[in-house]
Amino acid sequence: MIVGVGIDVAEIDRFAQSLERTPALAARLFLPAEEFLPGGERRGVASLAARFAAKEALAKALGAPGGLRWTDAEVITADSGQPSLVVRGTVAARAAALGVRRWHLSLSHDAGIASAVVIAEA
Repeated sequence: MIVGVGIDVAEIDRFAQSLERTPALAARLFLPAEEFLPGGERRGVASLAARFAAKEALAKALGAPGGLRWTDAEVITADSGQPSLVVRGTVAARAAALGVRRWHLSLSHDAGIASAVVIAEA
């Protein structure tokens, strides 16, 4: 059963400007494994914008409650390239309260826009 669906878009250039304007923003939004590739290189801004959109979409799928921590949701990527979500803390608590047991995530970026869709399933 579908518990919630969320979608979000982020303008890549605007997101890049936010990261430049507020250097500490990335640390507030992302865990190190999200911000950096395994070799230590920083992910491209389009990839980060898509991950940010995923976190916004996740909040919407959960009913957009207050008090969720950005770093309590982590976007990970399998070797195949398929993205998925790992939740903990505030996000896991809200998901448990709604009966969410499985997540579906799709990310994309094209023409200056990053987007994400999240489906929460019981």
